[in-house]
Amino acid sequence: MSRPRTPTRRLSPTRRLTAPLTAGLLTVGALTALPAAQAHAAGSVVKVTGSQGDWQLTVDGSPYTVKGLTWGPSPADADRYMPDLASMGVNTIRTWGTDASSRPLLDSAAAHGVKVIAGFWLQPGGGPGSGGCVDYLTDTAYKDQMLAEFPRWVQEYRDHPGVLMWNVGNESVLGLQNCYSGDELERQRDAYTTFVNDVTKKIHAVDPNHPVTSTDAWVGAWPYYKRNAPDLDLYAVNSYDAVCDVRSAWEQGGYTKPYIVTESGPAGEWEVPDDANGVPEEPGDQAKAQGYTDAWNCVTGHRGVALGATLFHYGTEYDFGGIWFNLLPAGQKRLSYYAVKRAYGGDTSRDNTPPVVSAFDVEGDAGKVQAGKDLVLTTRATDPDGDPIAYEVLANSNYIDQSKQLTPLPVTDLGGGRLEVTAPDRPGVWKLYVKATDGRGNVGVESLSARVVPPAVDGTNVALGRPVTASSFQPSYGDCPCTAANAVDGNPNTRWASDWNDPQWLRVDLGTRTTFRHVQLYWEASYAKAYTVQTSDDGQNWRTVSTVTDGNGGVDTLDVSGTGRYVRVNGTARGTGYGYSLYEFGIYG
Repeated sequence: MSRPRTPTRRLSPTRRLTAPLTAGLLTVGALTALPAAQAHAAGSVVKVTGSQGDWQLTVDGSPYTVKGLTWGPSPADADRYMPDLASMGVNTIRTWGTDASSRPLLDSAAAHGVKVIAGFWLQPGGGPGSGGCVDYLTDTAYKDQMLAEFPRWVQEYRDHPGVLMWNVGNESVLGLQNCYSGDELERQRDAYTTFVNDVTKKIHAVDPNHPVTSTDAWVGAWPYYKRNAPDLDLYAVNSYDAVCDVRSAWEQGGYTKPYIVTESGPAGEWEVPDDANGVPEEPGDQAKAQGYTDAWNCVTGHRGVALGATLFHYGTEYDFGGIWFNLLPAGQKRLSYYAVKRAYGGDTSRDNTPPVVSAFDVEGDAGKVQAGKDLVLTTRATDPDGDPIAYEVLANSNYIDQSKQLTPLPVTDLGGGRLEVTAPDRPGVWKLYVKATDGRGNVGVESLSARVVPPAVDGTNVALGRPVTASSFQPSYGDCPCTAANAVDGNPNTRWASDWNDPQWLRVDLGTRTTFRHVQLYWEASYAKAYTVQTSDDGQNWRTVSTVTDGNGGVDTLDVSGTGRYVRVNGTARGTGYGYSLYEFGIYG
């Protein structure tokens, strides 16, 4: 998938989704031996014709505007999805890699009147956060391998009727900033785009009948291509919320080649403002649908220069990125799906369309949701076709641990758009999603963030700021030193971390013999699977007041009956390969 972009509205290259662009994407190691040559139907002759500012793409002499989508499913599933794509008015799909597995996709595409922009992957593809580093000045082995590999697959598929053009690389000009900086970064970007030109010449020598382009993540890459890749037939760019600015960048850059947009759609995670909980505010379904419409209008508005687009993303991936961008996550069609279908001239007259979610909120304070407690969400949805609506609620911890997984939460429908769930038991900022389904394959989705905090505990925390010792602590690792005192300082952002072995303990001196009724342990990701809470009057002889054998991290709030001057948590089995790590150890009288 594409992502960061450039000096457009707000460039934050580290805030990008990492998936779902792996579908169809190939690494060098995944390339297999060239299969035996097979007979094909004669391929189309595709040309970029015309003159400065008045170009067009032609297929066998007829004008062709790219009305496309990026391809997500497995190539082996092409026959399952290709009729749907054709019904949307799609005439082109884009992939990120080409090898032996591409044949079923090309065959199915051709059978349904769809053509393929066939990609070749180069490191460090995918912009910020992706790929490995290559030294394009000195790594002749890598370059020689690609210069041999890519033309082999061009030779294999050059006469296939499913091929529209070849696309070398994806977002590497931007992605090189993860590998180099300063003058060296500039040298590498020049070397990379020079290498793209070398690949282009090789491809042209094998296949003069299909154009070659190269995709990058922002128009700031185009000056490098202009300078170093004169053999490209056209340029390509991935641009989302900033796609309507591409025209002015092209005009101001003095370019002499047309372009296509190879990814676009609604605003991405790197382009939106933060919400009240400090995480990117995801657009709603209606805004996303409008984003696709606006993107297509801006592409077609640059007549004679922009030759079309493959919008992002015809994918069924069902995760954080899939909810943000996919037209049909888990195979369910969204408002964006129908927006693209209308833009491309597909027949929507008999379509049953998705529920429209117009409101989604937390009842109470979304910045202080108590871990593991009942939480009421409010939503409002209507179905244009009058279909009954069923609701699901899901949670995602991407902003805590970079997990992209969606976890369904059991829901009690209280009526009137009120849905009761149990809040996640791990503190931090969670994404919550409500899905409104109509039973006809359509879905409306809305999301929000909620900051989960340790639940309130009755009484006074008698451990706060008291002297504390531990069996060990991490003096330096990541955010450490992580001393024992961090666990009783009242700051949920500091932690105690132990050595990476069993057993380990943390002991608080309450100063005098004290009775307490509750203990709260707020674990970091490195939690205790098994531990005891113990008391002592002398710090030598211990009495166990609580035993846990099935810990799963997050927050443990234990009702106990204990008395003693000293209280300790004694870890006997770690839940991870790391040590024990506590943000807070609270003892309440």
